[in-house]
Amino acid sequence: MLVTIDLDKCAGHARCYAVAAEYFDIDDDGYAAAARVIVPEGAENLAIEAVAACPERAIQICEASEESKSA
Repeated sequence: MLVTIDLDKCAGHARCYAVAAEYFDIDDDGYAAAARVIVPEGAENLAIEAVAACPERAIQICEASEESKSA
């Protein structure tokens, strides 16, 4: 599953990291360190929780067709 983060919207709350630290990298100030995250099969629920946890709505799950285009 491909997850994208709008780095311009990220406000450094680090809630994505709190939910799924193994998939979301943050910098020293709590801001997302990568605009794209690959979440492996079986961990989709963590990605969904991270999307819901972001108060800035900076995180989105890409459709399968978008994921295959970027691969």
